[in-house]
Amino acid sequence: MTDILDQITPDDATEAPKAPETRHWRREDGEAHTLWLDCAETTTNVISEEVLRELDTLLDDAAHARPEVLVIRSAKQGGFAAGADIDGFANLRGEEAVTLLQQGHAVLDKLAALPFPTVAVVHGATLGGGFELALACDHRIGIDGVKLGFPEINLGLHPGLGGTFRLTRLIDPVEAMQLMLNGRSAHDRKAKKLGILDALVPERHVVAAIRAAAGGSLEHGNGGFRASALRTRAARSLAATRMRSESEKKAPRAHYPAPFALIDLWEDHGGDATEMQQAEIASFAELLDSTTTQNLIRVFYLRQRLKAAGKGKDGIAHVHVIGAGAMGSEIAAWSAMQGKRVTIEDTELEPLGDTIRRAADICNAKHLNGIETRDALDRLIPDPDRLGRAHADLVIEAVPEKSDLKEKIYAELTDAMKPGAILATNTSSLRLSDLVDATPDPARFAGLHFFNPVSRMPLVEVVSHDMAAQDTLDRLAAFTTGIDRLPARVADYPGFLINRILAPYLMEAMVMLNEGHTRESLDRAALSFGMPMGPLTLADQVGLDICLEVARSLRDGLDVPVAETPDWLRDKVNEGHTGRKAGKGLYDYNSEDPPRTPEDDADQAVIDRLILPMCNAAVECLRKGVAPEADTVDAAMIFGTGWPPFRGGPLHYARIRRDIPDTLHRLEDRHGPRFAPDPGWADLG
Repeated sequence: MTDILDQITPDDATEAPKAPETRHWRREDGEAHTLWLDCAETTTNVISEEVLRELDTLLDDAAHARPEVLVIRSAKQGGFAAGADIDGFANLRGEEAVTLLQQGHAVLDKLAALPFPTVAVVHGATLGGGFELALACDHRIGIDGVKLGFPEINLGLHPGLGGTFRLTRLIDPVEAMQLMLNGRSAHDRKAKKLGILDALVPERHVVAAIRAAAGGSLEHGNGGFRASALRTRAARSLAATRMRSESEKKAPRAHYPAPFALIDLWEDHGGDATEMQQAEIASFAELLDSTTTQNLIRVFYLRQRLKAAGKGKDGIAHVHVIGAGAMGSEIAAWSAMQGKRVTIEDTELEPLGDTIRRAADICNAKHLNGIETRDALDRLIPDPDRLGRAHADLVIEAVPEKSDLKEKIYAELTDAMKPGAILATNTSSLRLSDLVDATPDPARFAGLHFFNPVSRMPLVEVVSHDMAAQDTLDRLAAFTTGIDRLPARVADYPGFLINRILAPYLMEAMVMLNEGHTRESLDRAALSFGMPMGPLTLADQVGLDICLEVARSLRDGLDVPVAETPDWLRDKVNEGHTGRKAGKGLYDYNSEDPPRTPEDDADQAVIDRLILPMCNAAVECLRKGVAPEADTVDAAMIFGTGWPPFRGGPLHYARIRRDIPDTLHRLEDRHGPRFAPDPGWADLG
């Protein structure tokens, strides 16, 4: 068997002939029977009905051949499998969904029941259905850098191909439940520590690890002591109560039923794998039919649509960032992490040192290993002498929101930038039309508006103006996708798209504070709607100085302005109390925390007054062409502000609710013209 195993390499897999009856698998017959997953016409493996149907046939062949070991691998460089094929189940309902799930379970059960050792060798992303395929094998060998997880909870679902009962049997059930409930991945070393992986090796040692698995010398986890203790219903009930309490804080049952369905499933059936399997199928099918899941699946497609807007090559290898403040540092660090060569300048040396420390922290938070972190930091170059200006393919200006300062920098760049280089501004409040005349080349100037913190906020607004070249906008969108962010193509407008829609939410909360509402009641009302944080907490997060600038720009440029800025807000900013970054703003972060739990019985009138102005502004942006279509508006708000994904976006919510124009009229009668329904409501449908 040694000679056969020595031949099992990815390069050989790509040369091996594909079995004539399969499109998605490459098969190697022999003493070591190897199945290479290689989904046709795509660079990423997904677990589809056709993939499982072909696997079923191949498993029958393997059972007949009775090899010493069956190995399942991926021929894709990027990873083992990215999950189930969402296109294949998104529109399934009822019995049709149950039947398809049962068929998938039967294939993985067949794999689990084979009378010889089975080994999944996993690398890169091993998620969802791909993880469940690996769990059906006797052993899992991970290659350095692998990450395994169940992201189904982000679609309003839980694992549906056996993950619930196989993972809770394999490792500590509480750890297994946490992985499924939070949707995060277990990276290589953590996966090995938990017992998901029986071995974690570099590629060159895979053959030896397979040999150890085939010979029975590879250690295999069994969940440990706690797994045995939690086989009783009473013990599971205690753990389940704690899980429900934690889940309710993060994702209330009223909005997100999937975590609670998963907890119920484990509590009721965790002691019997057969029962849990049948309950998993029924629960998955029921969740699939829920409004929350359908909206979250819609959000998945919205993400894909944004990514599609950034297809193509950016031609950007070297990025130069001007300004090493919080935003400039994050932009520079993130770009370097994603493979770009980055220089960053500032008038002071201290912020440049802070940039390197910030970059190291982000690398650690994103689970980069030592070599990856070293390489990222090597690509990030402090540039106090501004040498990068002359060599960069893209210059990103990220200095404070002062027109005269930006224009001065643009004048300096006129003779410094190389031909063909793009200049982008990260402004959040200034109109590009007011800046463009000062730029070296208006055709190669645009907005590239990141959101804070860049390492956690996936959206970037790619902002056009009348003189911007299409090639410039296309390259910036491709650059955004290339650094693993989502480009939203928007037009120059006061506040662009996100801030135009968000500002009424923030400023209305300020006015309501003046009227006697408490900070906590306003924030908790917004949390009860599903917002990730209340408007006052968000204002502190953004920075009260930034809020003031955005409100000023909107007052000067809109037909119907946002609420008037209270004098006390200007006073706070003048005193340096600008929010979380200063330690004090609307909340004093040295002595108090903003509320994190929603109001139990929030006043719908309060919610409407906060939320509906955002819907109204979204309609305005659609009518005025700030975004090309409704889906871009909804996607940008979800990924740029955390608008509740389960509600599908402000325009989707408006279509479902239907009564918003009438409610806005009532608010207008009571509070003034800022609530007047936009003319675009008549065309929303």
